[in-house]
Amino acid sequence: MIKTAKYYPLQKPIWDEFIENSKNGTFMLKRDYMDYHADRFKDFSLMFYEDDKLIAVMPASVHGDEIRSHGGLTYGGIVSNKKMTAQKMLDVLDSLTAFLKEQKIKHLLYKRIPSVYHVYPSDEDLYALFRNNAQLTRRDISTAIYLPDKIKFSDLRKRGVKKAIKNGLNVKQSTDFKIYIGLLAKVLEEHHGTKPVHTADELALLASRFPDIIKLYAAFDSNGTMLAGVVIFDCGQTVHAQYIANSNEGREIGALDLVFDYLINEYSSGKTYFDFGISTENSGKFLNSGLISQKEGFGGRGIIYDFYSLEII
Repeated sequence: MIKTAKYYPLQKPIWDEFIENSKNGTFMLKRDYMDYHADRFKDFSLMFYEDDKLIAVMPASVHGDEIRSHGGLTYGGIVSNKKMTAQKMLDVLDSLTAFLKEQKIKHLLYKRIPSVYHVYPSDEDLYALFRNNAQLTRRDISTAIYLPDKIKFSDLRKRGVKKAIKNGLNVKQSTDFKIYIGLLAKVLEEHHGTKPVHTADELALLASRFPDIIKLYAAFDSNGTMLAGVVIFDCGQTVHAQYIANSNEGREIGALDLVFDYLINEYSSGKTYFDFGISTENSGKFLNSGLISQKEGFGGRGIIYDFYSLEII
């Protein structure tokens, strides 16, 4: 029999160890990442036990009578280990829905972990969601490179790299998140009318907590001016481009092309995927054709970020 219980802060070591040894969890689901914005989201993370043994966890936040997995994260969903089976996941969903009903929760928004972050087949949750009549409510398309068999850069991207080299740009790791966020904020405001999710201080804090995972790589000119940069989340087999910024000057001389050339062909050597992130808006209904075309020019092809809605009845 599966038992569902709420997570409490004293269980942090147990939670983090489970994520570390899971087949579909990433560092973003560890407590030091999730809890940095605890003031913005009321945590409702859950733990699932079979005969008092932890078999799965689900990061979550509560929003009125709705649970989201998780409101402050790109993805969440049920995290399990290699012992999870299809029948056991059905039992987990039964336990979950019964528990949420007891808590007067009427709705679950389930943000599934994309397949490129699975280290072992992990589709049991999809089947369980289907069996529970969950509805697909949002589908974003991201772009990822399968690194063991890379598609060659387009001629446009190749020219950008050559132009950057000709102009004497160089790529290196930086810890100057203040300069970078300033550059990113300007780009997002001018081209998308939005702002960065993280502040410079938040990024610096997270990078200090995960120094081997959260890194900034940037292109600099001969005067040491940052012209373009990418914040990556190194999730082991998959490297994710969390933030991408390119100055107006950088656009003219291929600065961002040079950064991606380094990240894809040098930094990510020996890994499996490089994920550029989504190119959709309006809950997946609008495709930013220019943005995804740029990513496809580096050899990326489509992967899906899915959201499911489950009514608790």
